[in-house]
Amino acid sequence: FANMFPTLMEWIPGPHHQIVSGSLRSEEFVLEEAKEHRATLDPSSPRDFIDCFYIKMDQEKHNEASEFTMENLITCSLDLFGAGTETTSTTLRYGLLILQKYPEIEEKVQEEIDRVVGRSRMPGMADRGQMPYTDAVLHEIQRFVSLVPLGVPHTVDKDTPFRGYVIPKGTTIVPVLSSVLHDSKEFPNPTEFDPGHFLNKDGTFRKSDYFVPFSAGKRICAGEGLARMELFLFLTSILQNFKLKPLTDPKDIDIMPRLSSLSNVPQPYKFCLVPC
Repeated sequence: FANMFPTLMEWIPGPHHQIVSGSLRSEEFVLEEAKEHRATLDPSSPRDFIDCFYIKMDQEKHNEASEFTMENLITCSLDLFGAGTETTSTTLRYGLLILQKYPEIEEKVQEEIDRVVGRSRMPGMADRGQMPYTDAVLHEIQRFVSLVPLGVPHTVDKDTPFRGYVIPKGTTIVPVLSSVLHDSKEFPNPTEFDPGHFLNKDGTFRKSDYFVPFSAGKRICAGEGLARMELFLFLTSILQNFKLKPLTDPKDIDIMPRLSSLSNVPQPYKFCLVPC
């Protein structure tokens, strides 16, 4: 509501009044990081996004129309940090809850981890291609959860014909990603958690064009690659070393999302991690 009706919400008390001050503190934090990066920058060996942005800024310092400015550096850094941290942690938290409800699925993932990775080293991204069942479970977690069911608002930059209608230039579009992720033709029993949605009959991984938790097209989530790596490494590292022990009967675990404004989040829960 604070985004949609800012003038109205200025008159209504609540925590949304802390948004501006919180945003300013975040900008100050990134600015301090950026200053430190500038002082220690080695263009021949960039360490991260901020270094790469600075290098591009220096290359375009004589271009008055350049988009590589300090303002955009701070904004982009905050976008990547803010959008990537909460979404990945919530997906992982949701996945751990789902696996407690289906211990047989957890066991199959751990068997695959033991077979491909073993216990002498940590899982790496090179292992993913040899772990189709684990990959399918990760995809099914994201499909089932539909973390951001409405995606994020987009705008058409020209009059756009669509199914007999014309969407006028400048219209805000809200993509309903859950309608694709829960499509019953592509995913039989879409409301059920089933890794088989992403497995072929021979057990190999099955790709699907309907897997769109990161949206689609030119404006797809910029952090998709990082998020997919994080989810794989975190989940496999946890399950390599621990078994999930729910504090209630798995049949009683509620995996339906808690009502949220922008994203589907899991019900609060507690559980135990038991060393393997």
